[in-house]
Amino acid sequence: MHPQFILTAITSDPQVVRAASAAGVERIGIDIERLGKAARQGHIPGARISPHQLEDLRAVTANIRGAQVFARLNPLHPGSRDEVETALALGARALMLPQFHTAREAETFVDLIADRAAPLLLLETTTAVDNLHAITAVEGVSEIMVGLNDLHLALGLSSHFELVASDLLARIAHTVRNAGIRFGFGGVARVDDDSLPVPPDLVLAQYARLHATSAWLSRSFFRGLQPHQIAPAVHALRHRLAYWRHQSPNTLDHKKEELQGLFALHA
Repeated sequence: MHPQFILTAITSDPQVVRAASAAGVERIGIDIERLGKAARQGHIPGARISPHQLEDLRAVTANIRGAQVFARLNPLHPGSRDEVETALALGARALMLPQFHTAREAETFVDLIADRAAPLLLLETTTAVDNLHAITAVEGVSEIMVGLNDLHLALGLSSHFELVASDLLARIAHTVRNAGIRFGFGGVARVDDDSLPVPPDLVLAQYARLHATSAWLSRSFFRGLQPHQIAPAVHALRHRLAYWRHQSPNTLDHKKEELQGLFALHA
C-alpha cells in the first residue's frame, strides 16, 4: 500500500538541509510546536522542544532539493489559520497537527490546508486513540504518526519502548493501515550508534513488524555527523529497514519479545 519509507528531518541549518535532501530524505523542515509542550515533556531527557520559528522555513525552502518542505505546527488554537497560511506561503508542502483529540479537529486541519499541502496527524492523546476509527475516516488525511513521548506519558507507561512493543500500538497500526493511510511512529537513530540504551537495530525491526512506513530522524541521528556523513548514514539506515522488511513474522515477533525484555530490565 505504502512501500516507500519516508524519513523526516527536523532542521533549518542550510548545510544539513542540503545534505539531507541530497541523501534522499523525503521531508525536511521545522517544528514550531510549543503550546503546552514544556508542561507535558519538559521533564523528559532529550525531549524535542524546538526553538524554531515559521520564518526558519525560508532557509529550508532556499536550500532543499527534491524533498518536501515540512512544518509541525501547534495544536489547533485561534492562530492556527495564520500558522497554516504563513507556512504555506513560505514553501511548506507537508504540515503536521499535534495534540489533537477528535475527528472534528482533524477535519478542521484538513479544511485549513485546503489541498495545498499534505495534512499529517500526530497521534499522541488517549482521546484520539479512542476516536481513531472516526479519525481515519476523515477525507484528505495523508498520514498518521504516533507521538511516542506524549502518548506513553498519557497512558502511564514506563517508557516509549513499552508503547512500541504493546498490543495497543499494533492495533493502532492495523486500524490506520486498513484505512489506506500511511502509518509511522517515533524516531530512528544511526544503525551504528552503540551509545543508546536500546540497540537501534532492535528498534528498526519494530517498523517492519508493525508495517510502518515513516519515522523521524532522531536528534541523535545527526549528533556528531558532518554534512558529508549524512548520506552514508541514511543509506545504512535504509539498508537495515529493508533487511527487516524481508524477515519472517516469527523473527520479528522474537525481536518484539527482546525489546519487551529490555524495557522490563530498565523499568
